[in-house]
Amino acid sequence: MLLPDCIQAEDSPGGFRTYSIKHPACSASVAENGAHVMTWQPMGQDQPVLYLSPQATLSPGKAIRGGIPICWPWFNAHPSDPTKPMHGIARIQRWELLRADAQLDHVSMLFRLRSTGQTCDVWPHDFTCHVGISLGAKLEVSLMTQNNGTEAMVITEALHTYLAVGDIAQTTVRGLKGARYLDTVGTPAQRLQEGEITFGCEVDRQYVSTAGVVVDDPAWDRRLIIDKLGSGTTVVWNPWIDKSKRLPDLPDEAYRGFLCVEAANAGEAAVRLPPGGHHVIVTTLQVTRAA
Repeated sequence: MLLPDCIQAEDSPGGFRTYSIKHPACSASVAENGAHVMTWQPMGQDQPVLYLSPQATLSPGKAIRGGIPICWPWFNAHPSDPTKPMHGIARIQRWELLRADAQLDHVSMLFRLRSTGQTCDVWPHDFTCHVGISLGAKLEVSLMTQNNGTEAMVITEALHTYLAVGDIAQTTVRGLKGARYLDTVGTPAQRLQEGEITFGCEVDRQYVSTAGVVVDDPAWDRRLIIDKLGSGTTVVWNPWIDKSKRLPDLPDEAYRGFLCVEAANAGEAAVRLPPGGHHVIVTTLQVTRAA
């Protein structure tokens, strides 16, 4: 495939291809492993917007820690078989790049993943997925699932966005006040969000919400605006101290510099696709100065 001049293809140490984007609107990097947006930084931003672990594994069949992993066709652990891959198969498969285009204000890329004998051994359904990525002053990632089989299939999913922040202790997430959520830290419990979300311990929550949120990042004097479509769940996560130390591909102190805000469909928002049906989930991200 002939790529625009602003996109350079590189081979990772693990053997899959990554794409480095240097465009007047932004710089970014995308891996064909997982159709994974690893980095994105609009021009004029002094700090990264997505967090990518310096210890991330770039190897076929391994999830990349940071950026925007695609959790699909199940979110979190498999509901009945814990030996199956955490967060599904999409983030550990090599996706096919179908198209890459450059416009004056953005770069767009389209990836495809189709069911194979290998995927059917883990998830016995006939499917096609497309991931569309638009990289400019705004970032947009969409995941489309098509059921090609003769039976209905049920999916849960997430666009697992790692957001870089200057100091997690100063960071606030707004837009989920009054929402119900499943708190999965310790014994899972249903709770109601009172006030805005702040961070002083591990946070791992699945909010029932179709709304966008705003992340206030005062340490870097900015706001991150996250919107979504086709999503009934918003996941908010920070591993805090102990879990950061347990994750081998994450530095011990990394929790201070990121949080995840994820467009998802989990729990009661699971998506049922009839034969021939399709579903699209979208997340967008923009950066503004703090008010």
